[in-house]
Amino acid sequence: MKSLNNFLDPEGRLVKFPSKRPLQMEALTYLAKKFSPDREYTEREVNELLLEWHTFKDPATLRRELYDRRFLDRDPYGRSYRLKEDFRRSLGGDGQEL
Repeated sequence: MKSLNNFLDPEGRLVKFPSKRPLQMEALTYLAKKFSPDREYTEREVNELLLEWHTFKDPATLRRELYDRRFLDRDPYGRSYRLKEDFRRSLGGDGQEL
């Protein structure tokens, strides 16, 4: 069985978005943990952060998946994003799971 490590390069960047739902959720959780739980991000900042953590140059798809799968919330105009409250509660102050 594949693990998320099969989709990461030596620097910890996602090299391919998994096709299987459980691994997709694992990949999205991994990426969501890269966001600071205490701040809001513009769409551009979200894209820049995601570009740092994947190599296949598709931050828009990853951003939509993070939103659709309820890791990120956004304002009604799509101008600012932040981690969903329930996901933030599952993180410690340093962005690591409790």
